[in-house]
Amino acid sequence: MLEEACSAADVIRRQLQQDQAQYAMVAERLRQHPPRNVVTVARGSSDHASAYLAYLIMSRIGKLVTSLPMSLVTLEKAPLDTGDSLAIAISQSGQSPDVIEPIRYFRAGGARTIALVNDTSSPLAQSAEWTFGLHAGAEKSVAATKSFIASLVAGARLVAHWQDDAALHDAIAALPDGLQQATQLDWSAAIEALTPASRIMVVGRGTGFPVALEAALKCKETSAIQAEAFSGAEIKHGPMALIDEGYPLLIFATRGPAMAGLLQLARDMRQLGARVILAAPLDVADRDLTLPTAALPELDPILAIQAFYVMAARLSEARGSNPDTPRHLNKVTKTQ
Repeated sequence: MLEEACSAADVIRRQLQQDQAQYAMVAERLRQHPPRNVVTVARGSSDHASAYLAYLIMSRIGKLVTSLPMSLVTLEKAPLDTGDSLAIAISQSGQSPDVIEPIRYFRAGGARTIALVNDTSSPLAQSAEWTFGLHAGAEKSVAATKSFIASLVAGARLVAHWQDDAALHDAIAALPDGLQQATQLDWSAAIEALTPASRIMVVGRGTGFPVALEAALKCKETSAIQAEAFSGAEIKHGPMALIDEGYPLLIFATRGPAMAGLLQLARDMRQLGARVILAAPLDVADRDLTLPTAALPELDPILAIQAFYVMAARLSEARGSNPDTPRHLNKVTKTQ
């Protein structure tokens, strides 16, 4: 896991050299014939990448994006109106029936379909109208790291081409150097706080919320910590009833409109006695962890999860676990 996470910079350098013409062609078609709506199809870490892509599409393109409950297609056979839609599937393996079947369903119903997938020979890749490889290479660790980061970048590339935004293109081009620097950050304070932990809340908001979701999943997968992810706007609507003395909260205060509220939340939770682990940019004086920053704030989550992955692999080992072989889990999960 650690080796694969640390290879993400090279993965993204490789990805950015590929598929430029296809991204441009697909984006031109989307501009000429804009979809009525957009739906994402994914599970697990890939669904977190889909949530990040959804934020970018909604905030930059202005199209509403829905995360498809796949059972509507695979189990309930719901009569969905798929015409004039865009369905985007994200997957590392491209093998799971509950991702493949909806893409086939949407395509048969007249939707345009895109697959962002690491295995471009997979059934999912063959089912979509347009396929973009993640170019992450073989991923042996059960816990996805480099393929997740590659999914985030592929989604950002799609939006940059769709919007034809030069600043976003330039910021994406700078990501490999940022990813490399993110692997060198000292997040030992998180390891110290979480090694004895049995539970944790992971908090983010906006484009940072998908990172909170992914970090919580990795805490469960690799360290057997009962982790829940919440938007910073949700904590005071009920979850804060769980807070007691020493309760650990990992807060991702990425840059953007939500940052001020997350910093205030960290202060409030500290007053309640929580063990707050605040990950924030270098200019935040009371941070516990330094968050790397990209050329644009919307890309900060990509660097943030890189720093987290390195810490998570070391945390698992500190807790006496093997992050490469989480109990009860397999690399490819096939569900209906």
